[in-house]
Amino acid sequence: MSIKIKELPELERPYEKLELKGEKALSNAELLAIIIKTGTKEETSVELAQRILKLNDTKTEDLNYLQNLSLEELMKIKGIGRVKAIQIKATCELAIRMFQTTNYKLIKITKPHDVAKMFMSELKFEKVEKLKLVLLNNKNEVIKIKDIATGGTNFINTSIKDIIAEPIKIGVPKIVLVHNHPSGDSTPSKEDIIYTNTIYDSAMLMGIELVDHIIIGNMNYTSIFQEILSKDEKSN
Repeated sequence: MSIKIKELPELERPYEKLELKGEKALSNAELLAIIIKTGTKEETSVELAQRILKLNDTKTEDLNYLQNLSLEELMKIKGIGRVKAIQIKATCELAIRMFQTTNYKLIKITKPHDVAKMFMSELKFEKVEKLKLVLLNNKNEVIKIKDIATGGTNFINTSIKDIIAEPIKIGVPKIVLVHNHPSGDSTPSKEDIIYTNTIYDSAMLMGIELVDHIIIGNMNYTSIFQEILSKDEKSN
């Protein structure tokens, strides 16, 4: 039979250890054990947490895989019922939202990294492509972000009207497109580049400047404008 948490030395109990040493002193398993609270008759909460962590097939300590586990997948683990599974999923979502930019107004866009930083934490987890539109004033300050479309695992084929309508409606002079690649590779496809050129030309006809199109991968990003400029420079 497994030893109970309360039978462990005080410094090996997650709750007491956090109080005495702080949260950074805890292992991933210990932090997860606090979320799931209780173990089973056979396993402590820490041992149960260790089994959950073994579901990570990336052979790294990256915890992003937890976000992709469904409630059903979590509940297949002995000792993880409906409530524990919900607690884990809720904690994962909180972690994502903590790093999302909510007070985005008047953020100034001076380089592609400024855009990527706004969306990286949110979009790197997505299993499907999402297309967002960032609307800027003349000073390149963000005044609005609009979700345009959600697609499958391939490029989002959104009409030009869907892109141009909002900046025309509120009278903004500049826009940035942002979408993610669920594969984790931010390299733009041929379709991405063609689509970007089409939107650029159409927006210019309406007096709107497409400043850039940023593709978000897994902790990486690509500026399509920089990609095109880089290739043009190499060919000259």
